Amino acid sequence: MKHLPPKEAWNYLQQHPDALFVDVRMEIESLYVGRPPGVVNVPWYEYPDLLPDPAKFAETVSREASSKAQPVLLICRSGQRTLAAAQALEAAGFSEVINVMHGFEGELDEQFRRSTLTGWRFDGLPWEQM
Repeated sequence: MKHLPPKEAWNYLQQHPDALFVDVRMEIESLYVGRPPGVVNVPWYEYPDLLPDPAKFAETVSREASSKAQPVLLICRSGQRTLAAAQALEAAGFSEVINVMHGFEGELDEQFRRSTLTGWRFDGLPWEQM
């Protein structure tokens, strides 16, 4: 697994238009909080169970990917869910898996807010919201 900060991940996506960009957050989270354009939503877990199913996740990403050699970039809220999701993809045979560090919203600041220290949105990268 590779780790790229958001700006480097955006540059990678521009240089590799064949890459699959996957948002592993719950669909409602992705829609209402915002998401990068062109991302495919494949939740690592979903409401109400909130329990990951690594095999199901890898199978769903496999259906979206052209092959297991296709580069896959993963983003979540803070860069934590993507670590386990990336491991599941590697275990399923994906050869180029990239974790977007800090995720879409980044870490919490001293006031328990996100998007103030790090993250896709903090870095001013393109995003959309429902």
